Amino acid sequence: MDPATEYQSLDEPGRSNHLWRYTPWRRVHPTGDVSGIPEMDSPVVGLIGFDGGPAPDGIRIQQGIVSDTIMPGSDALTGSFLRAVAAGSSWTLSVESGFSSEHPVILDVDVGDSASVLHLCLDVGRLSELELVTRVRGSGEWFGMLRTGGVGDGSSLNDVVVSLLDKGTLLRVDSINVGRDAQVRAGTVSSGSDRTKADLRYRMAETGGNLRVLGSILSAGSMHLDHHVEIHHDAPETFSRLSWNSACDGDSRTIGTGMLRVADGSTGADASQLFHNLLLSKDAEADSIPELEVLEHEVVGCGHGTANGPIDEDQVFYLESRGLESSEARGALIAAFLNSTLSEMGSESLHDWLVGLLNSELRELDA
Repeated sequence: MDPATEYQSLDEPGRSNHLWRYTPWRRVHPTGDVSGIPEMDSPVVGLIGFDGGPAPDGIRIQQGIVSDTIMPGSDALTGSFLRAVAAGSSWTLSVESGFSSEHPVILDVDVGDSASVLHLCLDVGRLSELELVTRVRGSGEWFGMLRTGGVGDGSSLNDVVVSLLDKGTLLRVDSINVGRDAQVRAGTVSSGSDRTKADLRYRMAETGGNLRVLGSILSAGSMHLDHHVEIHHDAPETFSRLSWNSACDGDSRTIGTGMLRVADGSTGADASQLFHNLLLSKDAEADSIPELEVLEHEVVGCGHGTANGPIDEDQVFYLESRGLESSEARGALIAAFLNSTLSEMGSESLHDWLVGLLNSELRELDA
């Protein structure tokens, strides 16, 4: 069945569906007419070095999809919809086996000022080492991004997606396979779109996979940012950590839902998740729902937790007593809170770059 036919055969999900409890599909669909599959523009996609020059040899971006396989159990609605609207906007990012780069590589995605969509397949070869930053920017009213593919055996990938959209709606779906003994850090930095719905799923189907999923989310005004993360342990001796920090200002709302699934037979699995929410105003709202589904008895450990709280006024007072203005003190505390996950996303040079983006966003928040 082709993606368009599959999508149109599906019913609109209700709020009883866990994935759509907080953000109905009708609010995310580009037109609101959920029966339609509108035509979409393609963003401008470019691969560049961290210094703005050409990307190193061994990594390339080309049109067409190597594999658009969606993980078993993924949401059929968004997967089929994005594949249907992205039929003419599909790319593969290929990394040669054994590739290594001293510096991060940037995949720049410029959505312009129109509704657009991108299907990106990650094809990361065996025993490669890469820091990849996918930078999404522009002022379009709607942008959809589907990321499929996988990370080869024994590879090390720091994969950071940064949303710098000026406004509009972002729909993002990830379906990524982690190979045997591969190490992946999957970071999400979000502070732009008015509305975000993200469904991020990762599967370790081979022994020895190591995955860290990290989020640094800053919301303000009336933003509505909803992220769902699923990690599947489908093989023995697999490891995962989910750490998600959200700072909420104005009357914005963030939602973070996490599901760790440990399949029967995944002996020695080690999984945990932790959500932290910092409330910066009395009208801000943050919801976190960590969940576990563990079908294997012989595991190292499986745990989850969540914590919400306001900014510590005693710490603000202390920083003011040291000469900082009130806005500077609050900004420093927000930056420190979000930096706890930013600092785990990659190398020192990547971290410094991400901190620069965060500080820029905080200055706009104070303006």
